[in-house]
Amino acid sequence: MKNPIRIGIIGGGQLGKMIAQEAKRMSFEIIILDPSEDCPASSLSDELILADFKNELAIKKLAKKSDIITYEIELANSKALKSLESQRYPVYPSPETLRIIQNKFRQKSFLMHNHIIVPKFDLVRSEECLRNLCTEYGLPAMLKACEDSYDGRGNFLISSKNKIYQALEFFHGRQCMLEKFIPFIKEISIMVARNSHGQIVSFPVSENIHKNNVLDMTIVPARISKKVGLKAKKMAEKTIGALKGAGIFGIEMFVTNDEDVILNEVAPRPHNSGHYSIEACSISQFEHHIRAILDLPLSKPRLLTPAVMVNILGSEGHIGPYKIKGIRQLLAIPGVKLHIYGKKISKPRRKLGHITVTAKNLLEAMSTAERAKRTIRVVVE
Repeated sequence: MKNPIRIGIIGGGQLGKMIAQEAKRMSFEIIILDPSEDCPASSLSDELILADFKNELAIKKLAKKSDIITYEIELANSKALKSLESQRYPVYPSPETLRIIQNKFRQKSFLMHNHIIVPKFDLVRSEECLRNLCTEYGLPAMLKACEDSYDGRGNFLISSKNKIYQALEFFHGRQCMLEKFIPFIKEISIMVARNSHGQIVSFPVSENIHKNNVLDMTIVPARISKKVGLKAKKMAEKTIGALKGAGIFGIEMFVTNDEDVILNEVAPRPHNSGHYSIEACSISQFEHHIRAILDLPLSKPRLLTPAVMVNILGSEGHIGPYKIKGIRQLLAIPGVKLHIYGKKISKPRRKLGHITVTAKNLLEAMSTAERAKRTIRVVVE
């Protein structure tokens, strides 16, 4: 292996930063493409290219300076990356995988055609079409923007017929799809890594608790039956096998009351619900992403200890510079690790950092996590 390998990353957010931290530990060089000169990963990059994620000329520049390109955000330009790939330039996960996942209707169609269980869905072509679909699916139903949406910002729950027009106006001018609402009892996810040789390994199943459509807490191991865990692992690995390409993937799923598992969405990158792996596993999702894109051997991740990850989010109704208060008290709590991403501005529900709690059992980890949540707060200056 050539050393030092230069890894180009499209996106310099917290995921790019944590990929870079692992890369630096392995003595690789990092070049970041991001529109912000003070993005979280900027402090770790050997070079920063200031440009929009979709800027084709900037992506070509990144390719010239790097041995391999990956991305930490789905907003990357899949067309430009496909052009590079056609010239035998290594891009992982594959640009075609990115193209499929960038559009939720395209993603769901791909999964369905590969016999992976997903909620019933269809493209919304008009108000009349939406009204007919709502009648067919029943209410509530979930209207989703097909592109450029994340952290629940592209979702609108239609709870009654008089919300249909409001939902369409909410996404005015954007392509949307309607999805049948799944009355789930739990949301779970699995991080799955795949290298170019087709080796696939899965992390433990995690249980996710969302508030206002944003991940609030991840609990590992998930409080599910062995039967559900096996179904989830099988579905996740089947999904990655169908998508091909190399890298780490976050597979989000619903668990129903009768213990069925239904796939919700796929992220072709490290995922918020996999952050616990830094402290709680024998290998982190970020190291496995690097191993996977470089086609290195993948070791089976072992859960070393039960863990709970809690997001630190920007306060509602406040935008601006901020301080995180309560750090001294937080770090006095045994088993707590604090990650602050270094973002300069707080926005409502923006991910500013996270806390991971490890403990000898899950009950203790959850109790400590609740204590940690009460200890720390974001204050806008």
